Amino acid sequence: MQNKAEDKAKFKRERLQLTRLERLVDVVYAITIWRTILLFPRPTAEQLTWEQIGAFISTNIGDFLGVIVGIVIVIIYWLQNNALFGNLQTTDNRHTILSILQLFFLLLFLLASRLSIDLGSSIGTRMFESITAALVGITSGWGWAYAINNHRLLLPEVTEQYAYRLRDRYLAEPLTALITIPIAFVGAIPWEISWLSYPLMVLLLGRRRRAKMVD
Repeated sequence: MQNKAEDKAKFKRERLQLTRLERLVDVVYAITIWRTILLFPRPTAEQLTWEQIGAFISTNIGDFLGVIVGIVIVIIYWLQNNALFGNLQTTDNRHTILSILQLFFLLLFLLASRLSIDLGSSIGTRMFESITAALVGITSGWGWAYAINNHRLLLPEVTEQYAYRLRDRYLAEPLTALITIPIAFVGAIPWEISWLSYPLMVLLLGRRRRAKMVD
């Protein structure tokens, strides 16, 4: 009886810990999206005219594209996190540490985006953004791999096949970020365009997943 009571109490604690972790994650992502939007170049009062606004946008087109890429990356990772957490029943200290580590790299990505705007796009700032974006995805995948091991933290109705399917599906984000790292040496515009390889990665991983199911 005592063991059952202790197991029940532990389950309640871990369930509450998951709820608090989800709130923390949502708050950090919301702040990150808001702060990223604030990175958009802002015109002066003189530039806010029909005659000047076009020149302002064309002059700062690289910064605009960089911020848009950053916002899209953050939203994609939030959607991924929401999907994965939606299949969890509880969390534990190790999984929570991995999730907070992911938030740390997310904030580093925000810092990298800010440096790119303040200092100008360079090989260093572009690599910093790519590496931190990749680390966000890698820690997310690491946390999910831990959660699905022996069905450790999953809801009872989540099947092993579905859990591994999710794992493969969300490889696209960190793989895309890793692809952009060597492109950072080429130039700012090619680097920004390289983020568009994300749909291709999703397609290729989907084909790989379907091929494995057939086998």
